[in-house]
Amino acid sequence: MESTGYITLSRQSGLQREMQVVANNIANASTTGFRAEGVIFSEYVKGMDKGPSLSMGQGNIAKTSFEQGALTQTNGTFDFAIEGDGYFVVQTPLGDRLTRAGAFSPDAEGQLVTPDGFPVLDAGRAPLFVPAGAGTLSVSSDGTLSMDGAPLGQIAVVRPLEPLNMVREDGVMFRADEGDEPTEQARVLQGFVESSNVNPLLELSRMIEVQRAYEMGQSFLKTEDERVRAAVKTLTETQ
Repeated sequence: MESTGYITLSRQSGLQREMQVVANNIANASTTGFRAEGVIFSEYVKGMDKGPSLSMGQGNIAKTSFEQGALTQTNGTFDFAIEGDGYFVVQTPLGDRLTRAGAFSPDAEGQLVTPDGFPVLDAGRAPLFVPAGAGTLSVSSDGTLSMDGAPLGQIAVVRPLEPLNMVREDGVMFRADEGDEPTEQARVLQGFVESSNVNPLLELSRMIEVQRAYEMGQSFLKTEDERVRAAVKTLTETQ
C-alpha cells in the first residue's frame, strides 16, 4: 500500500473513534451528571528520503467537557446537585471516585448510596448514614445533612488537584490520581440533579459531519484501489 493509503486509513481510524464518542454522547444526553467527551487529533510526521514528508493523524486522545449541566428540580429528598466547581465522593471496590451525579438513596442499612450501590462519603471519607423514618432530612448549602435540625454529617464536596488529568470510569465517575481537596466554591442543592452537559443538536450535527468525512475517505480508498489495480493490469499486459 502506498503512503496515500496509509494516510487515509489513519484518518478513517480517527473518524471512527470520533463517531463512537459522538454516539456515546448522544446515548447519554439524558444521563444524570454525564460529561460530554470529544476527540483530539494528533499528527505524526515522518521525513522521507525522497519526496515530501509523510503525515498521519490519530484521533486517540479523549477530552472531557467540564461545563456544568442544567440543574433539574426533582424535589427528591435524596437528590443532590452541586452548583459550581466540585464533586461528590463515592467509595468503590477500586477506591474513591468523584462524580457529579447526585441521585442517591438510602440502602437497607441506612447508608446513602449511588444507584450502583456505592456508598457516598462524608467530609472525613466515611460512609454517610441516614436513619430510616427518624424525621425530615434537609441539606445546607455546604453539604451538611440534618434530620429535624440535628446534624448527621457533611457530604464531601471536593475539587481535583489536576482536573485535566482525571480518568473517566463508568460513565459518570472519575478517578483523580493526583488527589483532591475540599472546595468552598460550590453549593449543594437538595431536590435537584444535574443533567448531562451534552448538547444533542450539536452532537447530531457533528455525527453527520463525521459520517460524511468517513464516506469521503472510503470513496477515496476505493478510487485509489481501482487506480492501483488498473496500473498493475496495464504493466502486466505490456510485459
